Amino acid sequence: MKESVFTAVRQILTDYLDENNLRKTPERYTLLEAVYSFGGSFSVQDMDDYLEAHNFHVSKATLYNTLNLFMRMRLVVCHRLDSGKRFEANYANSSHSMQICTVCGKTSVVKSPEIEETIQTVHLRRFRREGFSLYIYGTCSSCQAKLTREKNKRTKKQIKENAKR
Repeated sequence: MKESVFTAVRQILTDYLDENNLRKTPERYTLLEAVYSFGGSFSVQDMDDYLEAHNFHVSKATLYNTLNLFMRMRLVVCHRLDSGKRFEANYANSSHSMQICTVCGKTSVVKSPEIEETIQTVHLRRFRREGFSLYIYGTCSSCQAKLTREKNKRTKKQIKENAKR
């Protein structure tokens, strides 16, 4: 994690907590640091495992409540996928394009200047654009290869069965 990014998001959190008369708890700051340490999307279970590995224990309620706070502050974005909710650090990154395998559920970020440029040129009436999320569903190359092997096995089996008749 870049120190300058964490310094900025930490200050945003501090300012927000001050402005809204909320407590500045160690849990909130530790979770913020963890979110920005992932370098990609994560599930609540991933976060729980990460915190356990770093000997920092928080209740599931604290974890969910803090992630919801970060989403309200636009420091975290939530992706609702077939495999469940995935969270991702969002500071200075309001646009997300992801490809999602419909077979194994693997997700990866798509960096496409063409997509971002197209979205930016779309005229929206009476609406101020702040960012976007684009999900591209399909089959990853690993799953494609696996499906092809399975199909070939079935075809060979059918040919053998037909030859016996």
